[in-house]
Amino acid sequence: MSSRLALFPVAIFGSIMGWSGLTLSFHASHEFLGLSAIFYQTLLVITLVFFGLMVLTYSLKIIKHFEAVKNEFNHPIALHFFPTISISLLLLSVLLKSDVPQIAEVLWLIGAAAQLMLTVVIINNWIHHDRWEIVHATPAWFIPVVGNIVAPLGAAQFGYMELGWFFFSIGITFWLVLKAIVLYRLIFHPFLQPQLIPTLFIFIAPPAMGFLSYMALNDYYLDNFAHVLYYAGLFITILLFAQGKRFLKVPFAISWWAYTFPLAAITNASFMMYDVTAKVEFGYLSAALIALLSGLIFHLTLKTLIVIKNKQLCVPPKA
Repeated sequence: MSSRLALFPVAIFGSIMGWSGLTLSFHASHEFLGLSAIFYQTLLVITLVFFGLMVLTYSLKIIKHFEAVKNEFNHPIALHFFPTISISLLLLSVLLKSDVPQIAEVLWLIGAAAQLMLTVVIINNWIHHDRWEIVHATPAWFIPVVGNIVAPLGAAQFGYMELGWFFFSIGITFWLVLKAIVLYRLIFHPFLQPQLIPTLFIFIAPPAMGFLSYMALNDYYLDNFAHVLYYAGLFITILLFAQGKRFLKVPFAISWWAYTFPLAAITNASFMMYDVTAKVEFGYLSAALIALLSGLIFHLTLKTLIVIKNKQLCVPPKA
């Protein structure tokens, strides 16, 4: 058990991002489509329980196997999944805002501080290095950036507007730079390892989350820039769905959770478009996406529980 604990992957926190995104989607469906609040409330409880279990497990890993945590932080792929912890805190703060606003605000402050620290550390790591190669650049590199785009959702609700614009600016500008780098790597260099192919869906998250955060900071006014962000995310979604057969051939791995949060982001962005435009086509699109997202997350949860039961979760990371 001790050796397996040492291999508990930080990437598993990506599942919390997926569950949080699904919970936000059901909250939106409650507000805009009239779905019962019991679905949203149940999902919130499940998300909190899963997050608590993962925090407890990873905390034990830090205490008992700190060297393993350091090795994971120095791994060229695993490094970029550490911000999934801070992003999870930011998402949970938004989910808890209406029920326990004081606790939610504390969670947001902790998540925002951790996100800023991880962004600085990881970008410094990129710049001052002697080991990075172009083949190490994968869509997972967006994760530290996406966290900054998530932060403004809570900043707008808790009254930290300037901090919200600060994080939004970091996320949007570095997203554009990283997008060019990762696309160059995908087009002109060997393709991703099979277990990393699901991370292509992360391309959806920056523009979709950027749309949601920009709307929150801009008093929910749908201007031209908001249109650009939403339709950029929608086009990437269509582009990836057109490659569906390729994704279905990928063997199951924890990286499959990379499908979920980006899909939740475009789902919530579509709900937002439905709310501000009152166009029925966005309502149909939102309903279809949330149905797909729900089926995907429950399928991945079942597959992950089977992997845990068969003791196949904690395995050495691949270089």
